[in-house]
Amino acid sequence: MEKKYWQSIEEHLEVKKGENVANNKPQPEFSIEGLDETEIKGKSSRRDFLKMLGFSVSAVALVSSCQMPVRKAIPLLNQPADLTPGVPNFYASTFFDGNDYCSILVKTRESRPIKIEGNDMSPISQGGTSAKVQASVLNLYDDARLKNPVKVKADTDWETMDKEIMNNLESLSLSGKKVVLLTSTIISPSTKKLIGEFINKYPNIEWVTYDAVSYEAIRKAHELNFGEAIIPTYSIENAKVVVGFNADYLGTWLDPVSFSKQFSKNRKLFKGNTNMSRLYQFESNLSLTGSNADYRYGIKPSQEATVLLNLYNEVAKETGMSTYNAPASPVDVKKAAKDLLKNKGKSLVVSGTNNLNIQLIVNAINNALSNYGQTLDLSRPFNLKQGNEEAMAKLVKQMNNDKIHGLMVYNVNPAYDYYDSKAFVNGMSKVKFKVSFADTKDETAELCNFIAPDNNYLESWNDAEVIKGEMSIQQPTINPIFNTRQFQDSLMKWAVISGVFRDYLENNWKTILPAEGNFKTKWNQTKHDGVYSYTIEDKEFNFAEQKLAAGKPSSGIELALYEKIAIGNGKYTNNPWLLEMPDPITTATWDNYVTVSVKYAEENSLKFEDVVKINGSIELPVIVQPGQADGTIGIALGFGRTAVGKAGNGVGKNAFSLANINGNISLLGKEVTIEKTGSTYPLAVTQIHHTMEGRAIARETTLPEYKKNPNSGNEQHLIDEKNNATLYGKIDFDGIQWGMTIDLSTCTGCSNCVIACQSENNVAVIGKEQVKNRRIMHWMRIDRYYSAEEANPDVYHMPVMCQHCDNAPCENVCPVAATNHSNEGLNQMAYNRCIGTRYCVNNCPYKVRRFNWFEFSNNNQFDYNMNSDLGKMVLNPDVIVRQRGVVEKCSLCVQRLQDKKLTAKMENRELRDGEVQTACSQSCPTDAITFGNLLDENSQVSQNVKEDRMYHLLEQLHTLPSTSYLTKVKNREV
Repeated sequence: MEKKYWQSIEEHLEVKKGENVANNKPQPEFSIEGLDETEIKGKSSRRDFLKMLGFSVSAVALVSSCQMPVRKAIPLLNQPADLTPGVPNFYASTFFDGNDYCSILVKTRESRPIKIEGNDMSPISQGGTSAKVQASVLNLYDDARLKNPVKVKADTDWETMDKEIMNNLESLSLSGKKVVLLTSTIISPSTKKLIGEFINKYPNIEWVTYDAVSYEAIRKAHELNFGEAIIPTYSIENAKVVVGFNADYLGTWLDPVSFSKQFSKNRKLFKGNTNMSRLYQFESNLSLTGSNADYRYGIKPSQEATVLLNLYNEVAKETGMSTYNAPASPVDVKKAAKDLLKNKGKSLVVSGTNNLNIQLIVNAINNALSNYGQTLDLSRPFNLKQGNEEAMAKLVKQMNNDKIHGLMVYNVNPAYDYYDSKAFVNGMSKVKFKVSFADTKDETAELCNFIAPDNNYLESWNDAEVIKGEMSIQQPTINPIFNTRQFQDSLMKWAVISGVFRDYLENNWKTILPAEGNFKTKWNQTKHDGVYSYTIEDKEFNFAEQKLAAGKPSSGIELALYEKIAIGNGKYTNNPWLLEMPDPITTATWDNYVTVSVKYAEENSLKFEDVVKINGSIELPVIVQPGQADGTIGIALGFGRTAVGKAGNGVGKNAFSLANINGNISLLGKEVTIEKTGSTYPLAVTQIHHTMEGRAIARETTLPEYKKNPNSGNEQHLIDEKNNATLYGKIDFDGIQWGMTIDLSTCTGCSNCVIACQSENNVAVIGKEQVKNRRIMHWMRIDRYYSAEEANPDVYHMPVMCQHCDNAPCENVCPVAATNHSNEGLNQMAYNRCIGTRYCVNNCPYKVRRFNWFEFSNNNQFDYNMNSDLGKMVLNPDVIVRQRGVVEKCSLCVQRLQDKKLTAKMENRELRDGEVQTACSQSCPTDAITFGNLLDENSQVSQNVKEDRMYHLLEQLHTLPSTSYLTKVKNREV
């Protein structure tokens, strides 16, 4: 029976009923600004079209001939030694926002950061990035950033603020009244040392660490089992079998950039290599990790402990460990147990649930499998997620009991994201002295007497030790844009420590770098590389067995809160790049919502965009989500901000109040009620945009089939290639034919490439309404396909961009030759020729061309970064900002190609393989995208196209794309 693929549950259900979606619901092809597209469909004659075309061309000519923009330039009289206009500089630095870590390179133009890349020298990030890391450069140019220090809601100067804060600190210290410094997790050794000195100066200060999304149970479980409250490092790279429980380690759990890089190394299949890891995932929501798993099982949060205990018993019986009484598992665990036992010491079990009993079971399984010291390292633990829930709860209680007299808040926003924010806000109102270091006037900063705005991380010095023994440097790439000051410099000022934090950091590194040799040389090399490793001796850890228990059964609807890959815990809710990034699973933008299972939706007559009320308080629209576990619903955190900025204020609803089970921070398992309100709410979802009518889906096979026949799943490629014939003449390439391959076995669908492309190529943000109108401008999209059953479907992610066809259908139909073919195989766009007929858009079978329906820059209707002088500082000067009426699409980052070609020419040499990287290929955390010269027999891309798994989209059309794909292989039994 032929396998069916589908993009949305609505499409799937209609096809099942025998209805032809394409015929019943034709999509609009022609639109005039100001009119409803559905009104125009079928009513526009050829005469109307030509009249509109003539008017548009005349209007553009008139405007362009009568209006010349005023251009301002300031001459650079004294050129800095390290600055050459037009030539970028790169600086090694570190991204850490209190949650996510990445070692990075910052690209600057004329001392202006414009792009983030991964640092290849980092043994942790290994050159990869995430969507949040890519978009973080836009936060530097956020209009919502504070421009000056604030005292009682009014701007002030640093001298006045410093004097008043120091007087308050001295007074409270002399009287012995308690002050709390509340911070996010801090992984900087130098900052920790400085905080220690600050507390020595004011011994009445207590330091409390708070994580909005807590993983404290992992630390507590290891403290009970091994005597130290640590989070071990996880070596997914060395694990042949990984079993995950509600841990989205490829998306948001702990260190997804590093985990994605490790994951990909065990999923690459090339001639001579058929080794592949196997992934099991047990989860409530369909996560990015679940969508890439070989075997996935839907479970309720209340069932997780029972499933884990059954898995433990299966392992314990074969390893001589004691077993426990447990109810029968709701899903089969014997297959996973068998694979784990076959790979003792080369397997890994992880859980993302903040529950002590669950983490104890996970530790017991890993111990029984001898995984500690192999795929889990206790000697080199993670320094992430150090929040103390008990201390935070105590702080809130003491504030409400008038026992806290001062509060200093750094890099956290509990007035928004604490599960009992009302109690926190009420307690804050009783504290007289309150200081925030927020760089924007967020929900917590609004309640403070003083705001000492911190620098953006791209304006700051710091260091980081994400894993014990693995350090990195953060250094400024631009002078502070506003009158802000680094958090550490403020502490030094108030603790009367002389100098600035840059010098303090350097002096502290004198105790970190080896004593022998010249310190300045080693320090400069560390800043250049951005990373530094030192040796850690292995420690002996003995496992202390703890009592384990199954979960309590529940018959109600259970909530599974989660972080979106783009938005996280809400820190980036004002970043329009991330707000408009389609979620890799639901493909929704600009909102959060309630995901419900197909079964629940059918039983309760719920449809897409129906509004429901959760626990009688939070109202959100519904998305019917294939793969959602029965008896559960999912809601994303990070939305519902009230004090974040013009892009994010009022977007979605705040669900942090639901992250509470018996006074503990827990995202999973809270029983909730759902009430249908009878209203609807529109969502901007891209899953059915740019459909290729089911013709260009991801091809797949299984590992056993691939071993028997490397062409498995790709047989159609051989048929299409044999039947190819053409009337076109052969293209005379000039020594280069640029090409790209995408390995679907390693692509996770994380969408890092989408934001990297947007950042590099000045792709406009268009807002929710225009996304709903199917006008999203991303040059690169991630198609998401389902197959098999609705309850637990297989999922496939496929990046699609301009295929740069040698027989390009778009080139033939352009009446003004605005789209043409280069002698290096690029399908080029001449923007100043394009008159916007959109013939090329209609004739492209891949639907990858984007039309500028509006002027998206300098337009108050699209009040995002391109409508702000500050926001426009992020624009890449090597890429033109497109105007209204122009078609645009992927150029394979032609500006980068030209740059490297010129460099090679100046050095009198040929281009090296891998020297030229597109924005998507350079930043991909799984190395799924390979770019290079197809005419170079030794290049990686030319080797990839010789693979038996290689195919092109819509090969039967004989467009001869320069972009090819490698069939997705799942490591499962046939």
